[in-house]
Amino acid sequence: MSASLGTAAESILRSTAGRKMSSPATDRASPMGRPLRLPAVARSRRIERLRISCSDVGSGRRGLTYKDAGVDIDAGSELVRRIAKLAPGIGGFGGLFPLGDSYLVAGTDGVGTKLKLAFETGIHDTIGVDLVAMSVNDIVTTGAKPLFFLDYFATSNLDVDLAEKVIKGIVDGCQQSDCVLLGGETAEMPDFYAKGEYDMSGFAVGIVKRDEVINGKNIDAGDVLIGLPSSGVHSNGFSLVRRVLAQSGLSLNDQLPNNNGKPIRLGKALMAPTIIYVKQVLDIISKGGVKGIAHITGGGFTDNIPRVFPSGLGAKIFTDSWEIPAVFKWLKEAGGVEDAEMRRTFNMGIGMVLVVSSDAAARILSECQGSSGACRIGEVVVGEGVEYV
Repeated sequence: MSASLGTAAESILRSTAGRKMSSPATDRASPMGRPLRLPAVARSRRIERLRISCSDVGSGRRGLTYKDAGVDIDAGSELVRRIAKLAPGIGGFGGLFPLGDSYLVAGTDGVGTKLKLAFETGIHDTIGVDLVAMSVNDIVTTGAKPLFFLDYFATSNLDVDLAEKVIKGIVDGCQQSDCVLLGGETAEMPDFYAKGEYDMSGFAVGIVKRDEVINGKNIDAGDVLIGLPSSGVHSNGFSLVRRVLAQSGLSLNDQLPNNNGKPIRLGKALMAPTIIYVKQVLDIISKGGVKGIAHITGGGFTDNIPRVFPSGLGAKIFTDSWEIPAVFKWLKEAGGVEDAEMRRTFNMGIGMVLVVSSDAAARILSECQGSSGACRIGEVVVGEGVEYV
């Protein structure tokens, strides 16, 4: 298992803008872009984000749990707890840095072992959308508008046509989130990656006025949880997805079972790009009543929703309030995955959860009816954690 520590464990803007090529022998700026050194920030009292992302390792056992597939959520949580002692305030979805009457909000992420399916399916033109989505969806939970995005693309030997497809997806993701692809880095590292494979990560920075930060501090019991639909698995849990696929007897070219009569290949369903919620969420925020926002990524409902609550409050989720997409039903049945494990690993069809006042909930649901598919999925209760009813 490998762990990468995000915004809270590193300086926020330590990268260079302007795409450049680097290799073990040389590290010079290429004509692909003009490097621009951004000011380094050693520490921030307001940094509130740490992400743990774990890569897949073999276990040889039936993939009934995420841990069996090589990803230990509890170990990641323990590492977050230990690092939080060194940098108090860690735990939110975005790292905040004070700038005048505003905060810069930064986030970084990758797309995990979904890349393995990109290699197997040959679908490379949307994986860049996933990359952008994972970071901008995090920082918008604070109410921040994304400003710019940087990417890192690493491969053994550069395939220009393939890399172009990936970068086009990143550009598409930036357009969807109304931010600028400011630059990045392309690293060619011979013998480090398998032929035809690559890895990538992304870094987003946004801005929000200090008096407009969404931080969950005024959440009360009785507030409503509104869920925004996902497009599918998004970009988390793919080590378990791949383990289930291996034991299911199906291939990526087979049809997704029980998809309400709508034929779609399993590979295409699993590679559906992550929804970018930025414009929709900012529009809802602008109309008032939003108290907290949780991006449903690794940890699913169980771990992500409580992150935005004050101490002493928990969530009650109405499990029959939305239709579970067929891809999750297949994962559960083919892998024999228990409900609790599904809810802690996958988004289950809800990619973003807004905590809103009851008055705002009625208005938001009325305005979103028939467009985004937003629905009331639960409520805030006195207690801790998440209860499923």
